Amino acid sequence: MTLNDRIFGVLMIVLAVAYGWGASQLPEPFGGSEGVGPDTFPLLLAVVLSLAGLYMVVQPDPDNAWPWSRTGIELIIAVVVLVLYAMLLQPLGFIFSTILVVGTLCWRMGSAPIRAFVTATIAGVVVFLLFGFALDLSLPLGVLSFMEVG
Repeated sequence: MTLNDRIFGVLMIVLAVAYGWGASQLPEPFGGSEGVGPDTFPLLLAVVLSLAGLYMVVQPDPDNAWPWSRTGIELIIAVVVLVLYAMLLQPLGFIFSTILVVGTLCWRMGSAPIRAFVTATIAGVVVFLLFGFALDLSLPLGVLSFMEVG
């Protein structure tokens, strides 16, 4: 069953290359590229993802099998939810799309729906504030764009 890991590893490498290329297409911030820009974190994720994929290709698990049971269905749901996240990020904004995605994934992992979405709301707002104030990086506001200053 080592072929499963190798196939998945190759898919991860392809995804990392596409993700890294997409990150490299982000516009440079005003004033040049001094230090951390909007492409830094996505490029770092692409490198980590490609290294993990390469590891799976080179060193596959000999006892691995595809999870065709309920776990496989949950993985498919998670992938669909994450693709929807990427599609909803600009129109809805970071906070609302993160609430929907994190809340849904927490709920699918067994959390009560109210608790899942309260956790998602806290996480979305805290990460938004962290990026905006601590890291000085802007995230899409989407439907909250009326709050933009200036």
